[in-house]
Amino acid sequence: MKDIVSKFAAYTSGEHKVNTFGNEKPLNETIVNIINAVIGVLGLAAVVIIIIGGINYMMSSGEATKVKKARDTILYGVIGLVICVLAFAIVNFVIVNILKSGQ
Repeated sequence: MKDIVSKFAAYTSGEHKVNTFGNEKPLNETIVNIINAVIGVLGLAAVVIIIIGGINYMMSSGEATKVKKARDTILYGVIGLVICVLAFAIVNFVIVNILKSGQ
């Protein structure tokens, strides 16, 4: 595992400036950007789910089953948003520390 990390760090440390996408960013920046974009899209989906749950809550007219369903939708959206924020933090923390340990 240490050998893989050191090879990854050596590859992304700037020795190889051009990655497979043709731009002059190190590979680690490209990987982090792709992962952050995916997490951003998932976070946006979670916000949309929260909004849909709020609309359903307002439209429930006080019916117990509809209110419960709307609250559950909001809860699941909030849980998804928290997971996206934590995933963003973990990915960036891990990538930065892998690169520091490999140099």
